[in-house]
Amino acid sequence: MTKKVINQNDKFREELINTIEPNFVFSDKPLNRFINHNAKLEDNQSKNKSELLLKLKKQINSIENCKLKENSRNLVFGDGNINSPIMLIGEAPNLEEDSNATIFSGEIGKLLDKMLLAIDIKRKNVYCCYSINFRPPYDRKPTSIEIKRYSIFLKEHISIIDPKFVILMGSTAMEAVTGLNDKISSERGKWKEVILNGQTYPLMITFNPSYLIRFPDNKKYSWEDLKKIRQRIKDLNLKI
Repeated sequence: MTKKVINQNDKFREELINTIEPNFVFSDKPLNRFINHNAKLEDNQSKNKSELLLKLKKQINSIENCKLKENSRNLVFGDGNINSPIMLIGEAPNLEEDSNATIFSGEIGKLLDKMLLAIDIKRKNVYCCYSINFRPPYDRKPTSIEIKRYSIFLKEHISIIDPKFVILMGSTAMEAVTGLNDKISSERGKWKEVILNGQTYPLMITFNPSYLIRFPDNKKYSWEDLKKIRQRIKDLNLKI
């Protein structure tokens, strides 16, 4: 009788296969070996932004000794696409917006929508916020002290959204971000820059829709500003 030689390596492989084989799952569907890393990255960035925005909102809501907050019904924070390359900053909530905790509502909102659509942008595709988060009494213009106090939160807001450029609508927004308190007519329509947390953000200063409703003759200047914004979008090859 011939003695059979046992290959120890083959025996080991057989034992290993028997051990793991019951966990195999077979499917007729093809394996997707291509992982969209960009999509995962965007999801993570959105989650991180959302968490930072919530934290910022809580910080603003915890502010003390503020007449604006004491006389307001709601904190008006921001809305739109938090991953948009464009951040649009207005001035302060009015009575309707304070009541509903909304931004650019009513007639003002309708005009803003038309302005953006004129350069092929839907408002939902940009991110909007106000310089002041609480309504000033009687819808008056915020004081320089109020603007400076809330500018700390606003600049953090910009850093979190991290847009490709910022549109400042109205003198309050201009002063809050740039510190300029000149007439907006002398500053609008010019590309400027601001550095926040080491990051440089291009700025376009233009009229606020509420101002254009009161002084419609200035819409022609606003249109010139909008065309420059459209050109910047084109130059940067942005998808809005």
